[in-house]
Amino acid sequence: MKLHTIALGCQMSEADGEEMSQTLQARGFRPARVPEDADAILISTCTVRDHAEHRALSLIGSLKPWKQQDPRRVLIVAGCAAERLGESLRKRFPHVDFVAGAKSIESFPQLVERALGDRFDAMTESREAFKEADIPAASAVCSHLTIMRGCNYTCTYCIVPSVRGRELYRPAEAILKEARSKVDAGAKELLLLGQTVNSYSSEIDGSPVRFPELLRLVDKTPDLARVRFMSPHPHYVDERMMAAMAECPSVCEQLHLPAQSGSDRVLKLMRRNYTSGSLLAQAQSLRRAIPGIVLSTDIIVGFPSESDEDFERTLSLVSELRPASAYCFKYSPREGTESAKTQDDVPREVKEERLARLNALCDTLTEEALKSQVGKTLEVLCEDSGFGRTRGGYKVKWSGRSTPGELLKVKIAGAARRLLVGESNEP
Repeated sequence: MKLHTIALGCQMSEADGEEMSQTLQARGFRPARVPEDADAILISTCTVRDHAEHRALSLIGSLKPWKQQDPRRVLIVAGCAAERLGESLRKRFPHVDFVAGAKSIESFPQLVERALGDRFDAMTESREAFKEADIPAASAVCSHLTIMRGCNYTCTYCIVPSVRGRELYRPAEAILKEARSKVDAGAKELLLLGQTVNSYSSEIDGSPVRFPELLRLVDKTPDLARVRFMSPHPHYVDERMMAAMAECPSVCEQLHLPAQSGSDRVLKLMRRNYTSGSLLAQAQSLRRAIPGIVLSTDIIVGFPSESDEDFERTLSLVSELRPASAYCFKYSPREGTESAKTQDDVPREVKEERLARLNALCDTLTEEALKSQVGKTLEVLCEDSGFGRTRGGYKVKWSGRSTPGELLKVKIAGAARRLLVGESNEP
């Protein structure tokens, strides 16, 4: 039996897809490279952006002929879009066998067993052979590690709290065990994941473990080269977190600091719980505490009632923040969010014009950041032959022999669009 897993949208959906596929591998499924070779397809969906949800719906519809070719095949749709749309997915797409929302990922093994156990039994000659199957951790050089799910914030534009629920933290011991397992299987870099990853809170033997302490514990994992994390909330970027980042050798000098807007009025409407001034002060503190740190950000343009003045303040903030990369989006109302109840009163052509101006500014800042690395010799983790990333997250392409998982010193000879070009690598 073969399984093809497709993750759409964010890194959380990728991590969810990996986790759920482990359940199916324990029943005897093995990876299939393409849908045509698969007996089952698992789609892990995202709904943070309207575009991601539409991509998922389009993909589900396109798989109808795949199902018709062999009705014994199994199609599972899971994740955030599945949570939001629920069983209406099966009404719209009768060829879908099972829908598992994001809130049920923790209980996915039990749910899929109850819903499809008999189907899976009929697909394999010997279910008993897989009952005690020892499924190794994924051996990817860079591996996801989910530390929490859900979000306690109520940003007015965001659908995540509705589809993922309130924050649920994994026990620290379980996280550390999985970290060791992934590294033992070949991972050199771990990406800690959570909707507001740095709000993490747990304990070990009665002692509190907040996110800074967790970073320090994960950093002690033998043979672990690098640690990154996504997506932090500015509210929890404090001195303790900065100190942990600065003092832990494996924690990379990179941070995603989502601004969303440079207008304090719009930030208040978004319910972001910080101001443009406090965000810029954090950036200054980060750069003092962690020399060479590379910052990235998120920006939404055209939020309801955003004026020309509000947008100019966003441009001003981005110019001062100077992110090495930025993810910029036009606002679109998401059904079920508070802002969707407000009139979407910024005309489409105005949103597009503002987005074009913002992207032009961000492209210039990205180009400047890349050019600042030319001439340096940087440590690069090889992810594929001749391709990898620096500790700051810059993508690098170079010539010469290299093995995935290898740490190399690469001299940067030039910069292309969103990519550094390596001249050579040193032993």
